[in-house]
Amino acid sequence: MTVLDVDPARQEAFAGRLITILDDGCLAFLTSVGHRTGLFDTMAAMPPATSEEIAGAAGLTERYVREWLGGMVTGGFVEYTPESATYRLPPEHAASLTRAAGPENFAGFTQYLALMGEVEERVVTAFRQGGGVPYSAYPRFQALQAEESGRVWDAALVAGVVPLVDGLGERLAAGIDVLDVGTGQGHAVNVLAGAFPRSRFRGVDISVEGIAAARREAERLGLSNAEFAVVDAADPLGSYDLITAFDVIHDLARPTRALAAIADALRADGVFLMGEIAASSRLEENLEHPLGPALYTFSVFYCMTVSLAEGGEGLGTVWGEQAARAKLAEAGFTDVRARSLEGDFLNVYFVARKG
Repeated sequence: MTVLDVDPARQEAFAGRLITILDDGCLAFLTSVGHRTGLFDTMAAMPPATSEEIAGAAGLTERYVREWLGGMVTGGFVEYTPESATYRLPPEHAASLTRAAGPENFAGFTQYLALMGEVEERVVTAFRQGGGVPYSAYPRFQALQAEESGRVWDAALVAGVVPLVDGLGERLAAGIDVLDVGTGQGHAVNVLAGAFPRSRFRGVDISVEGIAAARREAERLGLSNAEFAVVDAADPLGSYDLITAFDVIHDLARPTRALAAIADALRADGVFLMGEIAASSRLEENLEHPLGPALYTFSVFYCMTVSLAEGGEGLGTVWGEQAARAKLAEAGFTDVRARSLEGDFLNVYFVARKG
């Protein structure tokens, strides 16, 4: 065994960081529970209260709530007054933890960690044997993604994303044909269909359950200009003035074929609007990314492995702007421009046109 020259201070600092990681990882699971059970929403509307009062207001079992509160207090999420045995969620914290916070609610993201834990054994097997973990192993994924993207689309799709394409708002108002690829549960389509009643919208996805949910929402909203179908994005798609694909291309088994199919389906004056993760294809350029470790983790535990499970390209979450531009050029897009929303460091939107 080789004896290494170890810097004691550096070793101690890294050990301390690992302890912090362990604590924060556990807090992430408790945060997910707080979001799913509505505890953060309940506490945000309450004055300082006992665990019995909080559990009663949330309709939950007090013993579990009390133990959860212990983690929230020691983790600095919740304030505790020993004299009265009361707990308080500061409004400054609620602003990042409650459903009322909309896109600023980060508690919802922690649900993905529990989902990753459910498939860890299968991911480890893929490390040893190759292949990947199939989409069917993630029964909650689409619902989580719909919840996450729904917060963003309600707040920013019409007012923020659409204006990224010059003149698109006016074209949608006048009436054009729109396709959303990888639509999931269709909320983006339904938001746009409600805002632009003269345009005609179609959402496609390979998920039968997702398409059924999209249709139910469209029916509930009374939208006659939105339709949905179970279609593989790599198959022929039809003919459209605008095609969108939000946070989906890197997940596909056949992204190259899908982009070619999208290019074929786009009319001469059409626009392809592709939303992807804002990162670099080069690892060294992601060192300062605020969510760098999270993005690579999401890739290992979902994006990359789901694609590889189908014998796909396995682009992964962090395929980056350079690779995205190369794929778009290969598909026949000659005019590609990257756009971003102010305050959104996570996403980049490619506005692509054919020559």
